[in-house]
Amino acid sequence: MKILVPLKRVPDPDTKIRVAPDGAGIETDGVKFAVNPFDAIALEEALRLKEKGAATGEIVVVTIGGDECAEQLRSGLAMGADRAIFVKTAAALDSLAVAKILAAVCRKEQPGLVLLGKQAIDDDSSQAGQMLAALLGIGQVTFVSKVEVNGGAAQCSRETDAGIEKLTVTLPAVLTADLRLNEPRYVSLPGIMKAKKKPLEETSPAALGVDAASRTKLLKLEKPLGRKAGVKVKTVDELIAKLRDEAKVL
Repeated sequence: MKILVPLKRVPDPDTKIRVAPDGAGIETDGVKFAVNPFDAIALEEALRLKEKGAATGEIVVVTIGGDECAEQLRSGLAMGADRAIFVKTAAALDSLAVAKILAAVCRKEQPGLVLLGKQAIDDDSSQAGQMLAALLGIGQVTFVSKVEVNGGAAQCSRETDAGIEKLTVTLPAVLTADLRLNEPRYVSLPGIMKAKKKPLEETSPAALGVDAASRTKLLKLEKPLGRKAGVKVKTVDELIAKLRDEAKVL
């Protein structure tokens, strides 16, 4: 079974983000970029499935974007992926465009399992995985916190407001990884050296036969407003009065 793992290039979680003066995006000068943390969790799970013998085929990582995204593919190869696919495009893509490109890659690669993060930390859309499964017409389980692959099915646990939901999905399928699925391994020096020798295939949306035009447009980014200072109250009655008369929530 081959596993396909999409990786997205996002600002490092520890980087301080600054909104550009015109609101068209963020300031990228001095910003460190990394693999989306949820995608790294997805890749780690793919590696563990292979190490346990549940997956015996290749682990293929794929990313979509400009030349700078090659760094994240190399990181995926250094973690242990066998091969990389680089869909090069300079266009700004929304979730549907990304899903269409990934669907074309899946039809070419025929993976038994697609593992990706539940969302990207830059836009928090949480849409690409669900759209990908719909375009491919295969099953999906989102926000997976535990997975076991046995034969032609995957037994998954996912966290909900009501508790842990357990689902079984027939393969091929799309799974999106939650934070508690695992903790990704660190990239080792031998892994970095091996990554340089692993194949990296370059392609484009046009070569895949995909119309990657976005249907949505980012209008403007704004910095969140500062929070007002809190107020201390001495009694429960005073708290209730403020909630009723000032906050208007009672």
